[in-house]
Amino acid sequence: MKNVIQELERRREEARLGGGQARIDAQHKKGKLTARERIDLLLDAGSFEEYDMFVEHRGTDFGMEKTKVAGDGVVTGWGTVNGRLIYVFAKDFTVFGGSTSEAHAEKITKIQDLALRMGAPCIGLFDAGGARIQEGVASLGGYGEVFSRNVLSSGVIPQISVIMGPCAGGDVYSPAMTDFIFMVRDQSYMFVTGPDVVKTVTNEVVTSEELGGAKVHTTKSSIADGAYDNDIVCLQQMRRLIDFLPLNNRENAPERPTFDAYDVTDHSLDTLVPDNPNKPYDIKELILKIADEGDFFEIQENFAKNIVTGFGRIEGQTVGFVANQPMVLAGVLDSDASRKAARFVRFCDCFNIPLVTLVDVPGFLPGTAQEYGGLIKHGAKLLFAYTEATVPKVTVITRKAYGGAYDVMSSKHIRGDVNYAWPTAQIAVMGAKGAVEIIFRQDMKNPDAIAERTREYEDRFLTPFVAASRGYIDEVIQPSRTRWRIARALRMLRTKKQELPWKKHDPRPL
Repeated sequence: MKNVIQELERRREEARLGGGQARIDAQHKKGKLTARERIDLLLDAGSFEEYDMFVEHRGTDFGMEKTKVAGDGVVTGWGTVNGRLIYVFAKDFTVFGGSTSEAHAEKITKIQDLALRMGAPCIGLFDAGGARIQEGVASLGGYGEVFSRNVLSSGVIPQISVIMGPCAGGDVYSPAMTDFIFMVRDQSYMFVTGPDVVKTVTNEVVTSEELGGAKVHTTKSSIADGAYDNDIVCLQQMRRLIDFLPLNNRENAPERPTFDAYDVTDHSLDTLVPDNPNKPYDIKELILKIADEGDFFEIQENFAKNIVTGFGRIEGQTVGFVANQPMVLAGVLDSDASRKAARFVRFCDCFNIPLVTLVDVPGFLPGTAQEYGGLIKHGAKLLFAYTEATVPKVTVITRKAYGGAYDVMSSKHIRGDVNYAWPTAQIAVMGAKGAVEIIFRQDMKNPDAIAERTREYEDRFLTPFVAASRGYIDEVIQPSRTRWRIARALRMLRTKKQELPWKKHDPRPL
């Protein structure tokens, strides 16, 4: 028996070395951790239970039968993050460059199936070179099996992809179907075809970083939801994100004790909105003063900065914040902002996370670039997402809410549950200047008349009380009591139940 146990330990030790010490050292030299080191950082200490440590590929072509390594380039298993069950797989770049074989894919799909069966999040750590060419169509079949499980799990369990090295070819489509993608700066990249293929086909000369690095995907393509400086910071932030999320779509997010009283009066908010309606202010200041302990996990911070999305807590309960940002493009809605917010709203609705919407929007961005780029369709995505959402929805209009953008930003008309406005709110079809120029066109040559008409329009329409008189606003509130009001509204809405008409699914404006 002793010999058998010794053999087991020898095999385990060999498997843990992956591609060998030389390749592990090369990984470290690049500033990268190994697959198992990453898992150890992500999960609670000592909680990881590894599966399929001894799986090997079954390829026999091109001499592959002579090069078999236990584990076959991916480490899979389960563990806990702050005591909550999580399933994980991590590509091991030291073994065949982390490339996907048939057996490699089977290891991943086993974990995906378990995660779906048990109702727990599935986290993928990617550092790989794509399909294993030596296995041909078998590796492509493996990809397809992984993809199908991504789709079946979507909206049922949270799926998070962390790109920590190369991610190319078929490997990119699995992360693309998960809920969140995060990257490591100057170390990870994602693209369907690499620089060499791009040069051959289009004659463009481009580096891997320029083609699909973290900066590209967090600022231009919106593929990634965030990027971090190194593996350690990235994995620590993933632990933080997981704490905001429920295990599955039938549970609520975990509640965390808070030291912030909900019934506070913060007089600094009374002066947050400038007297000049065209002067910007930072909406994140309001979010940080509403959220417990000022703890806010922003999603897509560097893309479409004119809208802010992310997770916080109020009275210990996770909420999703969506807020127009007056600091960027005056908080206007454009195609990118609409898509960003719609995707976030849909995620929150899938996983029972209440929505808090902070509105200061002068309308949709005009111009040919926006119209040719499909602003109508993209704006409809956000409208569709808010209307369809059945989670508790609390809206606060801080300043401008003009035109169709007023409707889109979780208004009462699209099933907002509780809608508040600050006394500074201006709810109208458009601003006073534009309205007066249309209504009183005949007075345009008389500056005094225009000034008088503008004041008249502002007094009559640019207040929250017209909307409140019609019941479109539930209450005009003191800015200093915003956290208290939102907390009470969310407390009241905790038992909300709202059904949608039966449908197989909706053909939403994708």
